[in-house]
Amino acid sequence: MTSASSSSIHSDPAANSFQVDLRGLVDLLSHHLYSSPRVYVRELLQNAVDAVTARQALDPEAEIRIRLSASAGRVTIEDSGIGLTAAEAHSLLATIGRSSKRGGDHGLETTRREFLGQFGIGLLACFVVARQIRVITRSARDPQAAPVEWLATDDGSYTVRELPDDARREPGTTVILQARPGAEEWTVPAKVEQLARDYGSLLPYDITFTEGESGDEDGGGGEPRGITDRPAVWDRPFPTPAARRVALAGHCAQLFGFTPLDSIDLDLPVAGVRGVAYVLPEPTSPAHRAGHRVHLKGMLLTDHADNLLPDWAFFVRAVIDTDTLRPTASRENLYDDETLSAVREALGARVRAWLAELAASEPERLAAFLSVHHLGVKSLARHDAELLGLMLPWLPFETSEGSMSLQEFTAAHSEVHFTRTVEEFRQIAPIAAAHGLGVINAGYTYDADLLALLPTVRPELKVTELDAGAVTERLDPVPTSAELALAPFLSTARTRLEAQGCDVVLRAFQPVSVPALYLDDRQARQERDRTAALDSADSLWSGILGALRGSAPRARLVLNHNNPLIRRISALPDEALTGTAVESLYGQALLMSQRPLRPADSTLLNRAFLGLLEWATHSTDSQEGQK
Repeated sequence: MTSASSSSIHSDPAANSFQVDLRGLVDLLSHHLYSSPRVYVRELLQNAVDAVTARQALDPEAEIRIRLSASAGRVTIEDSGIGLTAAEAHSLLATIGRSSKRGGDHGLETTRREFLGQFGIGLLACFVVARQIRVITRSARDPQAAPVEWLATDDGSYTVRELPDDARREPGTTVILQARPGAEEWTVPAKVEQLARDYGSLLPYDITFTEGESGDEDGGGGEPRGITDRPAVWDRPFPTPAARRVALAGHCAQLFGFTPLDSIDLDLPVAGVRGVAYVLPEPTSPAHRAGHRVHLKGMLLTDHADNLLPDWAFFVRAVIDTDTLRPTASRENLYDDETLSAVREALGARVRAWLAELAASEPERLAAFLSVHHLGVKSLARHDAELLGLMLPWLPFETSEGSMSLQEFTAAHSEVHFTRTVEEFRQIAPIAAAHGLGVINAGYTYDADLLALLPTVRPELKVTELDAGAVTERLDPVPTSAELALAPFLSTARTRLEAQGCDVVLRAFQPVSVPALYLDDRQARQERDRTAALDSADSLWSGILGALRGSAPRARLVLNHNNPLIRRISALPDEALTGTAVESLYGQALLMSQRPLRPADSTLLNRAFLGLLEWATHSTDSQEGQK
């Protein structure tokens, strides 16, 4: 038994071929590889274009034609291409994964670069919509070879037979698809024509479409209509730049459904890329990944390529034709490799150069663009100090003096203060404006990054985050005599807010309607968080955190001496009521700043609210008792 086993192990096993379930493979293609059955039209056009390309390489004088026709349930495409012999039909049409474009298969010196097909799937994809595929072909390389019929069905079987010479007199190939049940909608003439125009409008050969039943192998009845529309609109001559802009705008409206603000030429001859980017007329989110339209050697590859341009260029939609970028296996997107990375960087540089050209020569067009897409330019400028310097007169920011560019703002303020949150800015902006303090709202996307970069462009400027001390210093001091008179009130206020880690200062500021202002900064918040951690830490951590105690100022409650309510509260004879009123002012100022409340702050607000209610009701009871 051991001997028999050993003999079995060491004997040469018989070679076997994989058995492929064609139905299962078609299901895999239609549900996983391809996004839609519509791609079958692309495959038909691609095979025809590759066939005539090979024919031209063999015979440059040969007449080139590609004719497509359709009726409900039937699609026919005929080309005057290279054709096949019977042996090639067996080898190339029925072997999954083999490409007729590979070197040596046809004995041609033509490189694969000249062909659209790259993965040898070929006619197999047509089974996504077809129950039967009939191919009638005659070889241009072997004039003595008879015409051949290759007939395949979706059960995985096929036949190959030679036909009489008169079945097809000229070299070339005719492919006839019979629709499978349930797929007839994909063979309706209007649908086939629309798909052919979508995929093949930029192909390098004239392609015609005829609606109706095919009368013979060479096409259908009816008047043929052109499918291709060359050259591409961006390559056509126009009498004036204005006329070209109008034509491009019309092309964009037809292709993408909007009239662009402007168009940007994307011309990279070294990378084999030609096209145009259209600027969206409406703002869009930076998180939105625009779908760009990519043609590969004239054939539409995808209309939703999201990796063609840099992420910051979310304000444009591009359409290009390329002969260098690689498609994915489904030929429905771009393969993200080093070549695409280099092209993406180069296309981004072209968009950036367009911005620079507008800034230098057409400021009105730039202003119109930035009024819609300043966010995209800010996203780009935060990584490009040169561009930031170029855009300084144009990029809008929200400041304590209204919306304006950084150049306008820095002309009036050599020291730039900014807040990191919109809420903090909105609380401080009216007060800062009244007292000559220049503050920028950096709570919006990219603004903080740009302000951090600003000193590299304008070294004479000082850019700092707004802190409580800077604001307090700008507010008018109260006369010493008045502050001394209010010393008991201020002492009570400071005692009440000591537990909140908040100091109390008295200033006179505008507007008068604001009774109190809550100010803190990053250092104050860090110190407050450290103190909270210290209170809840064990003895070991208490020692460590205590050693980290900083000298940074704490948060401040700035009381407005100009406000009548503050004056009335400071004159209250009841110290307990004064303390409750101060806590209420603290809570109101904290709520106005829209900062998150700590548990201790919520407790204080509840206590102050209930205290005031108790005082009000007690006062009412006392008045009724006196009556």
